[in-house]
Amino acid sequence: MSKKIIELADKLKSKIYSDYNAGKHTWFRTGGNAKIFAIVEDNLELEIILNEINNENFYIIGSGSNLLIRDNGYNGTLIKLGKGFNTININDNKLEVGASILDINLSNYALRQNIEGFEFYSGIPGSIGGAVKMNAGCYGSETVDVINSIEICDNFGQRKTITKDKLNLKYRSSDINKTDIVTKAIFEFNYGDQNLIKDKINQIKKKRLESQPIKNKTSGSTFKNPKNHHAAKLIEAAGCKSTNYGDAYVSDHHANFLINGGAASATDIENLGKSIVEKVYTKFNVKLEWEVKIIGEK
Repeated sequence: MSKKIIELADKLKSKIYSDYNAGKHTWFRTGGNAKIFAIVEDNLELEIILNEINNENFYIIGSGSNLLIRDNGYNGTLIKLGKGFNTININDNKLEVGASILDINLSNYALRQNIEGFEFYSGIPGSIGGAVKMNAGCYGSETVDVINSIEICDNFGQRKTITKDKLNLKYRSSDINKTDIVTKAIFEFNYGDQNLIKDKINQIKKKRLESQPIKNKTSGSTFKNPKNHHAAKLIEAAGCKSTNYGDAYVSDHHANFLINGGAASATDIENLGKSIVEKVYTKFNVKLEWEVKIIGEK
């Protein structure tokens, strides 16, 4: 399988690599190699590559903001959507956004066009494909508030449109199949006052700077908030704040952020997370669930 995909490289605009250091594409900046790493040019080439993979191991990495690749690497194909998925258009009073558009870039585009309701994306790391799959949100707003429908490519390369009512978007989850690749999101929108939109974005930026270690090698929120709880408060109350495993440590700025101090392995980060889960469960009988996606060989 891998040999056939590598042979495709000369025939496609997509960039295809073997035994590739994929960890550097994550915000943690650590982790192992991917057997195959493909930066896919457009929908047509995505279909070709998926047909060649023939339903074998693959994973979409997005911007790598919410991802940890284990040190032993990923024994399959990691797919990153390229420039053909990096477009934003207004069409029939809908906002059509390519899946590789960064959340903050969508927020900035909406600001320039006087479109309200997308300010919260300025506070979310990552790209739109991932934001849709996990119903990303912050500061009282979520993707479900603005989404209309999505376009996906399934694991056989078939393209489909899925409407909002079929997505079942809930807190950090959806009914989108794991093997479905979000290629485009279509949003409802309304125009608003640009000054008010800008003020809201600035408020979100200020809150993030004050409360989150955004200048560190981190992956955003590590654990989902359990029902009726805040993960950060549980982690701090369990005595985990500022603890470490190797060069991975819990942020002293926000306890739900794990930091790569510079030399942390993916194993360090995963083990630190596991110890937090155990300590919180022992103290509060509450099981934390990872928000960060962990992939690769144990």
